[in-house]
Amino acid sequence: MSIEIAGLADIVRRHAEQRPDAPALVHAGRTTSYAALDRAASRVANGLLAEGLKPQARVAHLDKSSDIFFELLFGVAKANAVMVSVNWRLAAPEILHIVDDARAEILFVGEEYFPVIEKIRDQLKTVRKIVAFGARHAAWESFAAWRDRQAADDPRLPVRATDTAVQFYTSGTTGLPKGAELTNANFAWMLPLWTDSWRLSAGVPTLVCLPMFHIGGAGWGIAGLHAGATNHVAREFVPAEILQIIEREKLQVMLLVPAMILFLLQAPQVRETDLASLRLIVYGAAPIPADLLKQAMGIFPCGFQQVYGLTETTGAVTLLPPEDHDPNDVKKLLSCGFAQKGVELRIVGEDGKDLPTGEVGEIAVRSPQIMGGYWNLPEAT
Repeated sequence: MSIEIAGLADIVRRHAEQRPDAPALVHAGRTTSYAALDRAASRVANGLLAEGLKPQARVAHLDKSSDIFFELLFGVAKANAVMVSVNWRLAAPEILHIVDDARAEILFVGEEYFPVIEKIRDQLKTVRKIVAFGARHAAWESFAAWRDRQAADDPRLPVRATDTAVQFYTSGTTGLPKGAELTNANFAWMLPLWTDSWRLSAGVPTLVCLPMFHIGGAGWGIAGLHAGATNHVAREFVPAEILQIIEREKLQVMLLVPAMILFLLQAPQVRETDLASLRLIVYGAAPIPADLLKQAMGIFPCGFQQVYGLTETTGAVTLLPPEDHDPNDVKKLLSCGFAQKGVELRIVGEDGKDLPTGEVGEIAVRSPQIMGGYWNLPEAT
């Protein structure tokens, strides 16, 4: 079910209008309908606006994956602010750098990371409010209380195609992590392609198991919601738990990195798990050994699709479709496929000239999905 959007907030608006009671998110025993997600996002947006947040201001998030992340994401979108999800694997000084570099004004933090933020609180230059997920905190307001006292009316602020929607931090060039600004136009172009390529549609049960600070986590979740799918959100990747979810929820589509595929194959439960519901495993973000891929193709009774992309390209720019996954053709298995619609690709040398087939060079990409730029780094852009 592909829908046209001007900004990310239109995803929850459209589905709340057309299929309000359909399940959008499943997490920790909770099921959230599209209508409930839309209302929660409006409350978050009104809370942000009440805090004095201006258009395109940055809002930071530090926690593992949950349904609450998407309430926050779409609330930020409705306020025409910018979502910055921080890598929770980083040490305190690196987290401090990202939050300060983003100039985040409001920080939402999960209880697991209270000690980290307490350690750096006095050094945060721009954060003027902290909201806590989960357990109570003596100094910070709880997310549930903060959200629930806001009105559920949609603020419906105007947005532009060039407005930044999400800012992911990446080490795409050298040095400290840089904020890649992904715009409304980037997502509006990419989402229909993802919906079609990844067999996402209304009601399809899919798995969201990569972290939200990664384009493969938040981006995959956004794609599933855009399609009207039922998105099962795993807090983190635990192989035995993932296999249980696949069997119990009859999952059809999921995105994994090669290491996750390896861990699932190594899990003792994999051969006893009912995997018959699976239709497609999309994989990428790192090279995959041919032997591992062939082993996975022998265990998981579904199609496989490799994708290659970057944070800076709003995700995938190439794909190797299921029909090109021939276990007897190792050369093709090691390919990342062909360019997505609207993507121009070249392999160039240091002089910028095209290289012949088989030569190693730099990948040059031109596409409507290229980021708006690196935040405050025009030369790096």
